[in-house]
Amino acid sequence: MFRTALRNVLAHKARLLMTTLAVMLGVAFVSGTLVFTSTISDALQSSAQKGYDSVDVAIQPHRSDSAAGNPGAAPGLSNKLLDKAGKVPGAASATGSVSGFTAVADKHGKLIGNGFSTLGGNYYPGTDGKDARYPLRDGAAPQRAGEIALDARTADLAGYRVGDTVRISVDGPVREEKLTGVFTTDDGAVSAGGSLALFDTATAQRLLGTPGTFDEIDVKAAPGTSQHALKTAVDAILPHNAAEATTGKQLADDQAEQIAKGMEGMKTGLLAFAGIALFVGVFIIANTFTMLVAQRTKELALLRAVGASRRQVTRSVLIEACVVGAVAAVVGLAAGIGIGAALRALMNGTGATVPDGPLVVSPSTVLTALAVGIVVTVLAAWLPGRRAAKIPPVAAMNSVHAAATTKSLVVRNTIGALFAGAGTAAVLVATGMDDGKALMGLGAVLLLIGVFILTPLLSRPLIALASPVLRMFGISGKLARQNAVRNPRRTAATASALMVGLTLITGLTVIAGSVQKGIDKMATDALKADYIVSMAGKTPLSPDVAKKIGTLDEVTASSPLRNSPARIGSATEYLTGVNGKDFGKLTRLDFTSGGLSGLRGDAAVVDADTAKEKGWRVGSHVPVTFEDGKKGALTVSGVYEGNEMIKGIILDNGVLAPHQKHASDMQVMVKTQAGVSDSTKDSLVKALGDNPAISVQDKKDVSDGIAQTINLMLNMLYGLLAMAVIVAVLGVVNTLAMSVFERSQEIGMLRAIGLDRSGIKRMVRLESLVISLFGGVLGIGLGVFFGWAAGELISGSLGTYELVLPWGRMGLFLALAALVGVLAALWPARRAARLNMLAAIKAE
Repeated sequence: MFRTALRNVLAHKARLLMTTLAVMLGVAFVSGTLVFTSTISDALQSSAQKGYDSVDVAIQPHRSDSAAGNPGAAPGLSNKLLDKAGKVPGAASATGSVSGFTAVADKHGKLIGNGFSTLGGNYYPGTDGKDARYPLRDGAAPQRAGEIALDARTADLAGYRVGDTVRISVDGPVREEKLTGVFTTDDGAVSAGGSLALFDTATAQRLLGTPGTFDEIDVKAAPGTSQHALKTAVDAILPHNAAEATTGKQLADDQAEQIAKGMEGMKTGLLAFAGIALFVGVFIIANTFTMLVAQRTKELALLRAVGASRRQVTRSVLIEACVVGAVAAVVGLAAGIGIGAALRALMNGTGATVPDGPLVVSPSTVLTALAVGIVVTVLAAWLPGRRAAKIPPVAAMNSVHAAATTKSLVVRNTIGALFAGAGTAAVLVATGMDDGKALMGLGAVLLLIGVFILTPLLSRPLIALASPVLRMFGISGKLARQNAVRNPRRTAATASALMVGLTLITGLTVIAGSVQKGIDKMATDALKADYIVSMAGKTPLSPDVAKKIGTLDEVTASSPLRNSPARIGSATEYLTGVNGKDFGKLTRLDFTSGGLSGLRGDAAVVDADTAKEKGWRVGSHVPVTFEDGKKGALTVSGVYEGNEMIKGIILDNGVLAPHQKHASDMQVMVKTQAGVSDSTKDSLVKALGDNPAISVQDKKDVSDGIAQTINLMLNMLYGLLAMAVIVAVLGVVNTLAMSVFERSQEIGMLRAIGLDRSGIKRMVRLESLVISLFGGVLGIGLGVFFGWAAGELISGSLGTYELVLPWGRMGLFLALAALVGVLAALWPARRAARLNMLAAIKAE
């Protein structure tokens, strides 16, 4: 039986080609994902490890604030502690580090980096006058205010040379600094596309932190001293509950763990799409083996007649599947390694570079690829294998085995109806729950399975709707419709592959469009301000920006939004400070009680959810421990309906500012005399010094920025789901090709009685088109339903959410399904038209 199985594989190479391709694509996606994420993770971990080569022990501010009872940031590390650290037994040297946001503009005034990794730090020379962390490639280190050094990647990207003037921004105002040096670094943020600017230590402390303090102190061990021994010595000099020491090895391990966790999300997402492609491939595999078994009815029956047991027949089919899966897995693994390398090159090409390192192909990746390919193929072929074993020996006397019985169809339809009903009920129940994600996910899976099982039943009435159109193509159209419904199970399996992909694509499109509409409505409903001024990377703005805006003649009202941590009861809450006098002119809040008119002194307005959770109402007195540790009390003067843009505890900055050592604003809302116009916007930008790190956005800009992010994510998802659509195309090609082979005699007869080659081609193409559109209609219908259901959950957290049906895109998806049908039919139609009619009539 083993030899028979191998012979069958070799005899049906062409018929198994599409199955092999489908499995290969899925395996390539899986292995490519594993290779890509392993390579990136290994490169980032190696880079992080290098970054800690000169750090044996790091001293950092204590992360817990519970001991001091102060909700604010931990105090910095003093120069006195730095001196002590450099003199502990076993220490060779100690280096003080300061870091913070520093935006760098290129020569055209554009921001370098992505805003989230545009960093600044300090150059801390040792006894030899050099900082081992940042070897200088050109020039000299910064020594005084007005001087900076840039990392080599940023300097080369912007075309800066030593002696040039560089425009930077730390917290808002533009600064012009002289470039004195260019250095190299293994900093992972720089390798990933960020920028790093260095100041002298005193300037860095003044701009990025607090004069005389450091964010971290790195201690280098003397020869012969272990990191553990040095940490023990350092622990002895640390002030109680103010600082903590960690070994360099522990920091590197923690960094490696964080990188691994960060890559897990990307890996899980990519593997999910690989799983979808493999799931779609299951339909093709099962369909292929079902048709192969049907074509070999006489052969299998003869094997049973000469003594083969049912188990042996099933085993022979599974051996064929195992061989196909193994071949596809090996080819898919090789393709996946290429995909992993290509994805890395693509990242580097887009500017999101990663540190250099080898391509990582781990043994687990190889084993996973082989296991996925073989297991998926064997499992998909198991049911056709069981059917093959049930063929009675007497069937050897007939050319075609008996079709499915009415009883089996009734059982199938009953099971499908139960699954679809249970899935629909679960989804509908989940829409009314506060946290119904798990139930909705389960319901979606059950409904999808139920529709797949019911697809043969649905195929006849839905395809019948196309009859009037097909009649326009004469006998070819009539034959195409009859062929499409001749074997409902096969049609169902072929259409279901396309249905799964379009269900996901349509559902995501509905959700994305509806979320965007909700955000637009929120911006319109909640804001009366003409402009929002903010810093890149969500970095705080200097209060000088708000002061500058307030002095402009064209500005009629403005208010900074300032966050500050405070302790209320046993929990840390964030207070939002605003300009109480102008805040009402800039926002449109829906108050359930009280209002903004009393937002002065110790008064505060609170969103309804917070008020309900804390049991507050208008007039409630709330004891507060502010950021500086001082105690006070607030009086609730209003309760409003919060949203994603404005929520929380809001009070006047006059109350908040005295408790902040370093005040900073998250954004500034602005209303102008002329309203929104290009000239007004240009005036604001110019007044703020043409700062590349500051964005001045009107409501449309805010909405467009969010839309751009959503569209980028949606396009990425489209690209990933394209794999499932490609696999579905292979399924249609496979089904039509094998169907043409099965119907060779019939096609020969049609040619003999007068149907020309163009008529045969038209028949096959129309059949493919009908099957593809059937799958497309089901997929789009399910996608709209799932999009609506998911929107009901989203509306709980986004009050302005509004269902939007993207008719244009849905029409495009339907056209895509039709295109799939047309393209998939090209080869099978050509093959059918070229059959020799006499040879075909004699075919068995």
